[in-house]
Amino acid sequence: MKKKETKKDPKDMRHGYTTGACATAATKAALTALIFQEKQKEATITLPIGKQVSFDMSTCEFNEETATAGTIKDGGDDPDATHGALILSTVSWIKDSGIELDGGIGVGRVTKPGLPVEVGKAAINPVPHKMIIEVTQTLLQQFEIQKGVRVEISVPEGEEIAKKTLNARLGILGGISILGTRGTVVPFSTSAFKASIAHAINVAVTTGCEHLILATGGRSEKFGMELYPDLSEEAFIEMGDFIGFTLKTCKNKKVKKVTLVGMMGKFSKVANGVMMVHSKSAPIDFNFLAKVAAECNVDETTLKNIKTANTASQVGDMMLEQNNKLFFDTLCEYCCLSSLKEVNGDMEVETVISTLKGVLLGRKTIKG
Repeated sequence: MKKKETKKDPKDMRHGYTTGACATAATKAALTALIFQEKQKEATITLPIGKQVSFDMSTCEFNEETATAGTIKDGGDDPDATHGALILSTVSWIKDSGIELDGGIGVGRVTKPGLPVEVGKAAINPVPHKMIIEVTQTLLQQFEIQKGVRVEISVPEGEEIAKKTLNARLGILGGISILGTRGTVVPFSTSAFKASIAHAINVAVTTGCEHLILATGGRSEKFGMELYPDLSEEAFIEMGDFIGFTLKTCKNKKVKKVTLVGMMGKFSKVANGVMMVHSKSAPIDFNFLAKVAAECNVDETTLKNIKTANTASQVGDMMLEQNNKLFFDTLCEYCCLSSLKEVNGDMEVETVISTLKGVLLGRKTIKG
């Protein structure tokens, strides 16, 4: 008789590690092997969240001029497309001083604007880029090495894996992106994540919170805490992509006011009535963003550029360049109206849109 499977409690789900964390660990192992001419079985790094983690190396080869080490990416209890991928780092001595970092086979290259990486560069996002450079600098300084170093990150199966992602549509060609802001991957099982949201809301209401701050991620939550420093910790809920579910749960718990805090990408969808904003669930509607912009006295040339934009962030940059605050406030207003429609009113909804660096773009409150 087949044993009945039981679902894990969200708090018991095992976190995985980002491609950025894996690439950093592989780089440390490769450079250590190059310096000492010894095979490395593991590498310990400090993640952006301050946690120290050791990564096993599945491969480590070296000679006097170059070394390559690799680790298998572990996606945790809810793995993504890159789970099980081999992340390699090849480190070589170079004649010039300094540290060069690039992507090799299976790491995509950016071909369109609007992403956090410049066009033409390997798709290694800012936080992993910083992690890799810092771990390399630390080792060179620790062992008083004056040579220059080239680091190349590669993913042998990256081009095939990328077909399961949105990279091609975003203009990232030839492979996957090296990602991660925390170093860990939070399990995103739909049922598990919804359960954790419902639990958090219940705790907040039970402890007397009447105003909840609903953030799409960790950075947005931090920004919300800066906006509302007097609210208790329980009032801040990380809802991820589950906007509609979170709003309805708040309504059912008779929460009087909610503040949605997030960035252009997800809130461009919410403004258009999309309440499940995962990148695979619904694309950005650039015609809708052009419609909003048209309501905010934007010229025809810009409207055409909005319709052909690559990302919502790129549209945001256009509006920032024109100092069009009305656009962001109007987008926030649309988010409030969509949210009130989702819960059939009887709630006060505030929407706050910020940049990745925590700069306020737009803010609007509507009482339904």
